[in-house]
Amino acid sequence: MKDRSTQVKLWTTDFILLMLCNFLLFLQLHMIVSPLPSYVQERFHANAFEVSLFTCLFALSAIAARLYSAKALEKGLRNAMIYIGLSVALLATLGYYFAAGIAVLLLLRMIFGVGFGMSSTAFPTMASDIIPVKRMGEGMGYFGLSTSLAMSMGPIIGVTLLQGSGFVTLMLCTAAVIVVIYPLSYSLTRKKATRSHAGSPQTSAGPVANVSGTKEKIPFNRKLILPSVLNCLLSITYGGLVGFIVLYGKEANLANPALFFLFNALAVLLVRPFAGRLYDSKGPKALLIPGAIFVAIGLTILSFATSMPILFVAAFIYGIGYGSMQSSLQTWMIQIVAPTQRGMANGMFLNTLDLGIATGALLLGAIASMTSYTDMYRYSVIFMIVFLLIYLIQGKRSGTFAVTVHPLLAHTHISGTDSDSKESSSITPAEK
Repeated sequence: MKDRSTQVKLWTTDFILLMLCNFLLFLQLHMIVSPLPSYVQERFHANAFEVSLFTCLFALSAIAARLYSAKALEKGLRNAMIYIGLSVALLATLGYYFAAGIAVLLLLRMIFGVGFGMSSTAFPTMASDIIPVKRMGEGMGYFGLSTSLAMSMGPIIGVTLLQGSGFVTLMLCTAAVIVVIYPLSYSLTRKKATRSHAGSPQTSAGPVANVSGTKEKIPFNRKLILPSVLNCLLSITYGGLVGFIVLYGKEANLANPALFFLFNALAVLLVRPFAGRLYDSKGPKALLIPGAIFVAIGLTILSFATSMPILFVAAFIYGIGYGSMQSSLQTWMIQIVAPTQRGMANGMFLNTLDLGIATGALLLGAIASMTSYTDMYRYSVIFMIVFLLIYLIQGKRSGTFAVTVHPLLAHTHISGTDSDSKESSSITPAEK
């Protein structure tokens, strides 16, 4: 008899709407992240360090907001996080028009980070609640595609608008994207919590009970530390791209360096569906090790780019690695926590992503100011070497590279991505 959980549809209306909302949320962010350093440098004659602050302070304020958002989601304040967050981000975006100096613009970026941090935690948490457990890798891979595509398409749109129509037009278009999210998210936020197909409680609309029926506050899961560190290291390399690719293009005399993100997006589109299925059958090791190698090769080729075709090759190779690794790390973090802590897991994923981008902007920006943007991208390969060393050493020490799925989900998970029968056999009848 076929397992009922495998019959649950992945592509539901709610899942598609969540992907669209998440795509638009990250699109409006990255429409302004990449062109902003160029605008600030030209308008205010900022140096490399001042330029890096715009990425760094935004990321740190988003992290601070998510620390509260994860707790709020556990308490059932999902709708408040979405709508308050969107409103704060919208007001801060419109405020760019009145920014006459670097200090005011930095303050607005921090306020925007608070709003973005609040709203960006809710959508992936809601998605992880409705994705069938046995298709979690595939489902989060597709959902993560909305983030990766936005991170790839946003810079292209933003740089084009800035160069063609100016900063005010860019600001208004970014604000318009935020406005569109309001009606799209309405049908999602008016629904109450349901129970999953596997019997595990959903947490998208309020606090839930554990298997014994009593409310319980689950302590922080230390297993989140390893994938969080790895996600941060990966994101450092991306911080060097979103923060400085336009300025690098000027240094290397590249006609339109923002097209890097277009070819990066194409690679992500191609790799994500296969990466999700491979994760479900083989686990993260099959994606993280080759993915890190692809990212390192992509960055190395980028540092030698003297023409647009070489830039496109670098972008495509980097995209294959980044696209397969990012969704794998997010799925890993979701699988090892209880259903009630998915908000925390998604918050940790997004926080370490932003922390990595902030660190990359500051650290790599400092390297660029002392050397060049060419050398900066070569130095960023070191973070992928550290990534591989940490992952391989930890795997050797623990004796396995498999993901130990949380007991509430282990009995419905595909064998091969965790400790298989050992984990399943440890589940008590009460958990079943």
